[in-house]
Amino acid sequence: MLRVLGSPKRLCDGVTRRDLLQAGGISLLGLGLGELAADSPSLTGQGGTRSADRPPAKHVILLFLYGAVSQLDTLDPKPDAPQDIRGPFGTIATRLPGVRVSEHLPRLASALDRVSLVRSMSHPYPIHGVAYAVTGIDRVDIPMELNRHDIRHWPYFGSVLDYLDDNAPARARGERVTAPRVPRTIHLPWLQSTRSAPHQRAGYFGGFLGPRYNPVVAEFAGRTAGAATYRPDDPHGSIAAGGRFEIAHTALAADLTLDRLNRRVRLMEQFDQQLRHLDETAAVASLGRSRRLALSVTTSPQLRQALDLDREPLSMRERYGQHLFGQSTLQARRLIEAGARLVSVHWDEWGLSDGAWDTHERQTVRLKNELCPGFDQAFTALLDDLEQRGMLDETLVVCMTEHGRTPLAERRGDSLDGRNHWSECYSILLAGGGVARGRIVGASDGRGAYPSERPVSPKDILCTIYHVLGIDPHRTIPDRLGRPMPLVAEGGVVRELLA
Repeated sequence: MLRVLGSPKRLCDGVTRRDLLQAGGISLLGLGLGELAADSPSLTGQGGTRSADRPPAKHVILLFLYGAVSQLDTLDPKPDAPQDIRGPFGTIATRLPGVRVSEHLPRLASALDRVSLVRSMSHPYPIHGVAYAVTGIDRVDIPMELNRHDIRHWPYFGSVLDYLDDNAPARARGERVTAPRVPRTIHLPWLQSTRSAPHQRAGYFGGFLGPRYNPVVAEFAGRTAGAATYRPDDPHGSIAAGGRFEIAHTALAADLTLDRLNRRVRLMEQFDQQLRHLDETAAVASLGRSRRLALSVTTSPQLRQALDLDREPLSMRERYGQHLFGQSTLQARRLIEAGARLVSVHWDEWGLSDGAWDTHERQTVRLKNELCPGFDQAFTALLDDLEQRGMLDETLVVCMTEHGRTPLAERRGDSLDGRNHWSECYSILLAGGGVARGRIVGASDGRGAYPSERPVSPKDILCTIYHVLGIDPHRTIPDRLGRPMPLVAEGGVVRELLA
């Protein structure tokens, strides 16, 4: 299902903002969307400050491997270290002389000359801080990690992009700007952390910009092989034959034709005239943005076509992998091609905690049989696909994780082997728009424990993402109280990554 996320906050007169939205627009339009509301302040600010030259990246695909990838068993192996550190896997040569990766990443090894690999990522928070990785905030803690509604949260960088577009100079001059036919910021394959443990983990949300700047969520509603619950041999779900992504609740109501929809739009315009005497409160401002987005999503043939994976040849779907991460990554390419600016694909937990890449248990068999093969296939298929379509040079691909894993493996029995959380040193990948090819940035020590060269923080990566999009990472936007806040609290552009 396609969701435009919001919250049912209650106004001082006892009417919920959801009621206001339904009475004032959504129900009149007959749109079968999810929650459309907001509790953000009225925001004003500068337009998007962009570099004088055309930015190298127009689009971003973010692949987030949730749970924390073991650098030692994937991108930064230490074959000469003791057994408990180097782990059970062998290593293989890559296209870059002297650079080796895990034996279970053969496709990546053949494509490493087209990407940049950072081996010296480091920060002080060994928790599942997705919000620390994808927002500009300078610190996090476990209560924040587990509560996306904590008022201390900063906005996801995709939410910032939406805000800057909404406050671009054309809008500031009062020029009419039509709603995009494909949402600018989309998240896959479901609302973060809703298919596992009962936590409301933070990350891809509007933070102090308010929930009207949450990304649109395209939820996977197809079938998987076997039960859609955690299975030790298939925790992320293979797509069954004939299975597909189904985006529900975005069709018109059964009795609502386009003619009737247009009449309701005209009725909505009359309703708008009655609202002009009201102040530009958060609820009214959100109503306008949410209603425009809802109408755009519901009537957009571009979006419907982009979400129809059956339009892809079977050979292409198999190339990405008939599993949830592979099909989500293919879906991200289709959405970018249709006009989305940023699509995030989150390899999330499914069924219970310690899933996905959170390999406290059964790490060897999970990395060997599930995690590495699924990632290796989908990531390299995306690079090949974008390049063959002439899209790679203008599409930034970022593959990140929230931290790494301990150099010394945990041994609790052969079936329970794993590594604990470790944020002092880990690895990520970048490719495409604005990023150098075949570059290794930073290095770790002989145990993969600490950076030995060029430490890089998640804040540096965010600054770099903004930079290649042509946005000054140190410009400000207002928080809930109207105070100017930088897009990124600290850090700087990693110049070594730039093409």
